[in-house]
Amino acid sequence: MSLLVVGLSHRSAPVSVLERAALSADAQIKLLQDTVAAEPAAEAAVLATCNRIELYADVDKFHAGVAELSTLLAQHSGVALEELTPYLYVHYEDRAVHHLFSVACGLDSMVVGEGQILGQIKDSLAKAQDLHTAGRLLNDLFQQALRVGKRAHSETGIDRAGQSLVTFGLEQLAAGASGGDAAEWARGKKALVIGAGSMSSLAAATLVRAGVAEVVIANRTAERADRLAEILNEGSSSDAGDGDVVARAVPMDAVPGELTRADVVVSCTGATGLVLTGEAVSGAVRGRVPVAGAEAEGVARPGAVGVPSAPTRAAQAARLPADQTGSAEDNCPLDLNAVQATPGFSVLGEAAVAGMAAAELEQHAAWVDNAPRPQGTGSVVDEAEAIAALAAAAAAGGRIPERRRPEPLVAGPEPVLFLLDLAMPRDIDAAVHRIAGVRLVDIESLAEASADAPMAADVDQVRRIVADEVAAFGAALRAAHITPTVVALRTMAADVVAMEMARLEGRLPGLDAKQRGEITQTVKRVVDKLLHAPTVRVKQLAAEPGGAGYADALRTLFDLDQETVAAVSRAEDSNTDEEDRGPA
Repeated sequence: MSLLVVGLSHRSAPVSVLERAALSADAQIKLLQDTVAAEPAAEAAVLATCNRIELYADVDKFHAGVAELSTLLAQHSGVALEELTPYLYVHYEDRAVHHLFSVACGLDSMVVGEGQILGQIKDSLAKAQDLHTAGRLLNDLFQQALRVGKRAHSETGIDRAGQSLVTFGLEQLAAGASGGDAAEWARGKKALVIGAGSMSSLAAATLVRAGVAEVVIANRTAERADRLAEILNEGSSSDAGDGDVVARAVPMDAVPGELTRADVVVSCTGATGLVLTGEAVSGAVRGRVPVAGAEAEGVARPGAVGVPSAPTRAAQAARLPADQTGSAEDNCPLDLNAVQATPGFSVLGEAAVAGMAAAELEQHAAWVDNAPRPQGTGSVVDEAEAIAALAAAAAAGGRIPERRRPEPLVAGPEPVLFLLDLAMPRDIDAAVHRIAGVRLVDIESLAEASADAPMAADVDQVRRIVADEVAAFGAALRAAHITPTVVALRTMAADVVAMEMARLEGRLPGLDAKQRGEITQTVKRVVDKLLHAPTVRVKQLAAEPGGAGYADALRTLFDLDQETVAAVSRAEDSNTDEEDRGPA
């Protein structure tokens, strides 16, 4: 059996694809179960984070394994295999080990050196252990990856090369304000954190340390939100010594109200749909952004997504000839004319269609195809084919993701609401980046910002650690591969000694117990000395690259029964199973 990983990440796929391929908790469980049920795989583990989805398996055939794992990823992600394939990467045996160790050290993270990935690897192993899909190979691999990651952080300055995704995201929000100092920027602000998982908890703790005046935690499970708020209050109280309450929990239905009070919002939930829509965000900043002299001040123009002053379809219809008003008003789910008045707008993946349901988009395409061309414009009908193509693309994913590369907007008002979306798929409608007074940072913009992030010299040292650890793990793995064969050989030798002693006793029945014992020990010492050098040497040779064939040679030379060797392997696996399932 051999280690195989098939996956996609922020390095291989655009955020829009990662977002559509994101696996829910239930989908991960089903994927693991289906993988071990498939013929080529004996073990399986899934590493699913906000910027990677990877399936690890112990397979007996490389090509069949790649085909099976790719198909399973496509089935459970809901992205068609032919669409997913161009973004998949494959690592096998030592390269697969090297990849996971690099991931554990933060070398493959969006923000190099971040340590949060260690917790995610630990969670992945725990899930595989709970479902009994992780056997000896994946238990050893993931536990060693955790040790390698901890070693990299303790022996090098890799932490200086980057921060957690949360810290980096907050720095991006603060860019251009307070000299780019995130702590100075956050001080005194009111924060709303949506979600109470590991990422949201880290964000809340980071905001408290930065000196925000208040943190409100909203989560679907009230107990988790209450507990996180309690932990934050305890920590703040011990740090400040004044006992001030800085955190409180609210139910999810309180989010719209809290949004109107918040200065900073961090969202990271497991929701499959949007948590904050453009309409909700627009309503939250209404009245907080000046409206007088909108054009001079750069305030959002009529028609920007979520801005209530945009012309309605009825108003536009009133400007059309009387015989055309019906067709302009009927069945259009989107005020496309108004939105297209926004400079830089394009229907191809921009704010107008981001997050639209497939059925709604098809309805919109049909309306555009039959709509009259209003006087003075020529863009609506020309977009019909583009919208129809987007409708076809939405059929598989269920909605259109935002496919944008944010362009600088014309001078606008200072942001009054800062949004950090760390969820995959996204929690916050990407179209809100066009709402005046709002600054949005999401996974996509973080990927772009981190592409040019400086790399610390310690990264080279971590790479050397990874290379050494991969070599050591490979050697141990290959040595372990031959161990059952060596054990079977020694077992066979012990059986031969026992049979010969039984024959001797039949021929010389007069031997007393002391004499029989001396003869038995002498024969055993002879056998042990004859086997010692070749078994030690074969373990050394097997640990070297290309040494896998020595086990086969040993079985052939000594005519060992394959089933006997397999039985030894099963016995060893069962003996280590329970200890492997302990905490990493």
